[in-house]
Amino acid sequence: MTDLRDLKRRVVHRVQRLVVNPIGRQLPVTMLETTGRKSGQQRRTAVGGKVVDNQFWMVSEHGEHSDYVRNIKANPAVRVRIDGQWRNGTAHLLPDDDPTQRLGTLPRLNSAVVRAVGSELLTIRVDLA
Repeated sequence: MTDLRDLKRRVVHRVQRLVVNPIGRQLPVTMLETTGRKSGQQRRTAVGGKVVDNQFWMVSEHGEHSDYVRNIKANPAVRVRIDGQWRNGTAHLLPDDDPTQRLGTLPRLNSAVVRAVGSELLTIRVDLA
């Protein structure tokens, strides 16, 4: 099971890095910008989620294996592009939150994709400035 999960994570990661993120950077989709933990450069990742009471909620499909989650652990100061506008925020990893239940409150299409390709779900909340 672990080997299959790891293979799934590697395949999805490669598709996201080589196809989804480059396209997402050019389209008006929601993007998360973190600071690279090694490079110090800004890293942008297409994400899905929802703003509720000045907080942006999302679920990472690969949990702590996602590069942007590792970047958040090193520096929780992030920016989120929502409806074409960049907003500063502070990201919080919420391992005690039920990510499957959380997906039920987020946009349906993105939640379906996260469920389908995810290997280790993790809820993230960004407190927006």
